This record gives sequence, structure tokens and C-alpha cells, in this order.
Amino acid sequence: MGRRHRLQNGQFIRHDRPRSRDDRAVARYGHGRDWHDNDSGMGSGGRVICEKPNREAESSRGEALTEDSKPPLLYTLFSSNLYGTERMALATLSGLRDQFDPVLLAPPGPALKEAERRGFSCAPFRTRRELAGSIRHRLAAHRRLVFVATAITHSAIAVCLNAVYRRRLTHLHMVHGGNEEIRSYGRKWWLNRLDLMFVPVSGYARERLIAHGVRADKIRVIENFLPDERLRSIPRRGPFRGQGVGRVIVVTRLDPMKRVDLLLDALDRDPSLGSLSIRIFGGAANDEFRRRVEQRHPNVQLMGFQPDVSRELAASDLLVHTCPREAFGLAIVEAMAAGIPVLVPDRGGAGGLVTEDVDGYRFRADDVEDLARQLDRLRRVDADELNRIVAAGRATLETRFSETARLDDYRRIIRESET
Repeated sequence: MGRRHRLQNGQFIRHDRPRSRDDRAVARYGHGRDWHDNDSGMGSGGRVICEKPNREAESSRGEALTEDSKPPLLYTLFSSNLYGTERMALATLSGLRDQFDPVLLAPPGPALKEAERRGFSCAPFRTRRELAGSIRHRLAAHRRLVFVATAITHSAIAVCLNAVYRRRLTHLHMVHGGNEEIRSYGRKWWLNRLDLMFVPVSGYARERLIAHGVRADKIRVIENFLPDERLRSIPRRGPFRGQGVGRVIVVTRLDPMKRVDLLLDALDRDPSLGSLSIRIFGGAANDEFRRRVEQRHPNVQLMGFQPDVSRELAASDLLVHTCPREAFGLAIVEAMAAGIPVLVPDRGGAGGLVTEDVDGYRFRADDVEDLARQLDRLRRVDADELNRIVAAGRATLETRFSETARLDDYRRIIRESET
């Protein structure tokens, strides 16, 4: 007879049940279903169910426990694009590889290819069963592991399997935010009783977790960072010499949540802003947005998605970021590295990255009149002020968003979790 482990009041309760024909430990989340949902589907009420493996079958396949000088660090992604979440996963694995053996588990795609290029171990998966198999394989082979999840189902599968294998598993659950409040934060409380630590990438993400019932004592904020190699590769704009800004850049996906339409509203509100040259880098613009740009805003160019816009940043005078609801905003940090000031909303993760009139500028979130007012002011601000803002942004980048400091945060939280 096999055993079923059910999470009940924070404890795993075992119930007799017929053994599955598949001897591997897997999580019962709709076997074989496509894996493109972020945090959907843990079962009713967040229950975690798993099946016990056939240990003799494990042994017959020649799997042996390994005492690791460099334990594996398993980082799971629910997508394999190269947006902020995936880029930070790669940067974190690279930065910690001196202490851990990096392993990326993700659907096939650009992030997995980049991980292979960097020499990481990679485990592609398309279904939950395949992901569970990859995790099970490493639990069976190692006594100590670090597991980093980006979706509830990742964490549930790992906890369920480790209830069987009982390894020394340090478990971090990353919270990068997303387009939907409920899927990004609203279900995370399901994991409150599990042995893991939530790691949001900003104070704003921490606030949203707490608002949705996540225990504050299980949260440690580690902000995103710019890897040193990336910092060295970004070209810098020269010092400002003339008055005001004229070339504006926007770097974002053109989803409704990103509120790029607010920028077009500001141009409508103040026709004098037509003197600004505005380039928008990002995919997924709908037909209505395109028509609006083509018919009413000849000073705006839709450049589409580009994987690297560092040269475009250095050729600009100002980055405008309009979204007040995302957790971070990596383009803001890259703009600081490129030597241009940033204008961001005063709410959300982006607002928390900038100290107003010190290392950047802010406008009232979702307020078209205030955005237009700030843009008009920045058209006429003197060069000395712009250079002062840029210098302070560089100092913020080298301290608050430094690779060394933030990787030390990861090492510290891993040590804390182990003890």
C-alpha cells in the first residue's frame, strides 16, 4: 500500500491508498496539463496532496545520495521569456554559483536558452508532472538543496515531495508581482503554514502580500539589482549641457495595466508637449493604441520589443514610467545606469525606487494633469539640476541596487532559513 500525504492544520497526515502505477512522487495538480498559469490551481482551499515513491524503484535506478560541497540551487520559472522576472532569476543564479550549483527549471524558451549559454544545468518542463519529476530526481540525489519558486504550485510540489524525502530544503518563494492582483498576491496566504520564506522584490509587493493575508513574519524583502557585468556594459549618456529634456523613452510592455495611455492623455492635455520626441519600446500594442498614436501624435514612435535597449536609453534625456501597480521596474534602474533621469508615479513599486527631486522625479499616479505638468517643467529645467539628479541616481544604483549587497541578502536569508 502506498501513502497519501495531506496537509491539514500545518501537519502532513498520511492515509492508506492504493499505490499509483507511477512510482515517482508527483503532485496531483491535473497530470499532463499545460504549464502556463502562474498561481492557479492548488486544489480546493489550497490543499497539498502527494504520493509516496517506491524507494526500491529509486534504488534500482542507481540514484545515490550526494554530499555536496556546492548544493544545488533550483530556481523554477512559470514562463521562459526574458522580462524582469526571468532576467533576475538568471542574475541570481549567476551571482550565487560560487556557493551553489545553479539549476533552472522552466518551460522551453529564451530564458532556458540563456541559462544553457551560461553553463547552468537546465530542466525544461511543459507539464506539472514533468516539473515534479525534475524536482523529485534532485531530492532523491542530494541531502541539501535550495529551492526558489515563483508560483504557488512550484512551492506546493516541492513541499509535498520533501515530506517524503525529508531533505534539508531551504525554500524561498519569490514574489515579482504581475498583471493581476489576485494571481500575483491574493492566493499566497495558502502557503502561510509551510516551511518557506516569502521574498518580495519591493516594499510595495510586501504591502500587497500582507493586505492579502500573508504573515508578515514570513516575509523578507530583497530588491532587484543590476549585475556588475550588465552595469559595465550599459553605455552612459554624456552630461547635460543645454536646458531641459527633449528626447523621452518609455520601456514597458503595452498592457493596459502599464498605463502608457496616460502619457498620450498628457500630450492631448498640453499641446506644447508635442515638441518632445517620444519613443516607446515594448510589445503587445493593440490596434486602438496604434491608431491613436498614428492619427494624433506624430512625435511618438512605437519601436516594438527589443531585448536590449541600453543604447537607446543612453541616446535619450528622460525615462518615463507610468505604471503604479507593478512590483519593481527594472528599466528604471537601467536608466540610472545609462545616466538619464527618470519620471515615475508616486505609488507602487516604481514610486518606491525613487526619492523625489533627489535621484529622480515623481508625478501623482494616474493623474494626467500632474504628468503633463511635470513633463512641461522638465522641458525647461536647467542642466545643473539634471546632472545632479543623474549623479544621485548613480549613487543609488551603486549602493541600494548593487549586485554585491543584494546577493549578500540572499546568502543571509538562506543561512537564516537553514538554522
